[in-house]
Amino acid sequence: MTMDYQKIVSAIETKRRFGTLPGVVVSGQLLAAVGNPQEGLAFVHIAGTNGKGSTAAFLRSVLKEAGIRAGLFTSPHLIDFAERIQVDGRKIPKEDVVRLGARALAAGRGLEPTMFDLCLAMALLHFKEQGCQLAVLETGLGGRLDATNAVGTPLVGVITRIGYDHMAVLGNTLEEIAAEKAGILKRGMRAVIGSQAPKVKEALEGRCRELSIPCQTVDASRIAPMAGGFSYPGEGFYQLKMLGSYQRENALAAILCARELMELGYPIAEEVLRRGIAGASWDGRMELICESPFLLIDGAHNEDGALALTESLKELYPGEKFHFIMGVLAEKDYKKMARLIAPLAKKVTAVTPESERALQGKELSEYIRSLGVKTEQKDCIEEALAPFLFHAPEKEAYGSGERTALFGSLYFVGEARRLFVERERNQ
Repeated sequence: MTMDYQKIVSAIETKRRFGTLPGVVVSGQLLAAVGNPQEGLAFVHIAGTNGKGSTAAFLRSVLKEAGIRAGLFTSPHLIDFAERIQVDGRKIPKEDVVRLGARALAAGRGLEPTMFDLCLAMALLHFKEQGCQLAVLETGLGGRLDATNAVGTPLVGVITRIGYDHMAVLGNTLEEIAAEKAGILKRGMRAVIGSQAPKVKEALEGRCRELSIPCQTVDASRIAPMAGGFSYPGEGFYQLKMLGSYQRENALAAILCARELMELGYPIAEEVLRRGIAGASWDGRMELICESPFLLIDGAHNEDGALALTESLKELYPGEKFHFIMGVLAEKDYKKMARLIAPLAKKVTAVTPESERALQGKELSEYIRSLGVKTEQKDCIEEALAPFLFHAPEKEAYGSGERTALFGSLYFVGEARRLFVERERNQ
C-alpha cells in the first residue's frame, strides 16, 4: 500500500501547477467526469491572502465539538499529502488516496487538470462517501477563477485579510486582488469579511450589497487582547491556544461564520463554540517546536505574513532580538520581508528551500547583510537545524536562551516540521 500511495501521490504532484484553462473551468469538467460529488453537499468557502488555513482550523474545531460531520480541504500540506483532505480532523486514509486518486487521474485524461484540480475532486468524492454534513473549502489562488469556485453557491463565504501576493496572476493593487477574491461571493449566500484595509473593506462590502448578501465584518480595532485570549464587543472572552496576534482576527472570522451557520440551523451551542475556538490548533503557524533550545516555526511566506510574524513576536517577547532562519521562493517580495524582520534580528540564517522556485540562500544572505544584519548561509535545512536536532556540542551554537524563529515558504516550514516529527518517531 505504501508503494501504491507514493506512486499515486507522485503522479498527482508532478502535474503542472497552472493549467491552460482557469481552474474553475477544468475542475467543473473534472467534477462532472467523476459524477459531480459536490451536488448535495453544503459548503463554507474561504478565500484571502493570509489566514485562510487558520480560520478553517478554528471552524473545523468548532464543528467537531458540535458533532457536525465536516470535511476540510486545504493546501499546501506540510508533511503528508493526506493533510489536504480531512474529515472530523482525521486525514484521508492512504487506501482512499490510492483509490480516489486513480479515479481522478483516469477521469482527467484529456482535460489537463492541475494537481489542485485533482486534489479537489478527490476531496469532494471523499466527503460524499463519508456522509459529511458540511465541507470547508480553502481556495488555492484568488477566488473568481479558482478551482474551488466550481462547487456552486456555498452557505457562507469568508474572505480573510487581503494583501499583496501572486500579483502576476491577481493584480497589482489591493483593490484588483480583492476583486479576484470577491469572486467567491454569489447571490443566495452569506458572507464574513475579515479585517481589511479601508479600501478593500469598502470594495468587499460594496460587492455584498450589489449581490444582496448579508455580511458580517471583523473590526480588528475592537479586538481587546487579554491573557490567554481576547474579547470582542457582544462576544465576550474567548480563550486561544494558538499563538500569534493575527490569530485573534482569524478566530473572530471563524466565530462570525459559526454564528451564520447557527442561524441556518446548524446545532452549535454557545459553550461548544467557545470550546472549539479554545482547542483549535494549526501546524506550522507560530508553532513552538521546542523550548530548549527555543525554536518557533511560522509559515510567513509573504509581506503580510512577515509583518504578522514580527508583530506577534514583539507582543509575545517585548524588547527581544531573534535569530531568524529564512527560506523563501524567488517569486515572493523577499526584500520587503527581510526589511520587516531586520529590526528584530540578532542574526539571520539564509537557506535555499528544496524547490525549483526557490530563492538562493546566497542572494538572500547578501541582501540581508546589506541591511546591516549579521547573516550566515546554510546549504540545506538539515544543516540549519542541526543544533536543534542533535545532542552534540554545537547544540549551544545559537546561544543559551536565544530565541530562534524559522519562517518562509510553507514547504520549507513543512520540511522543518517533518525533521522534528521523524526525530520524535526515532527516539
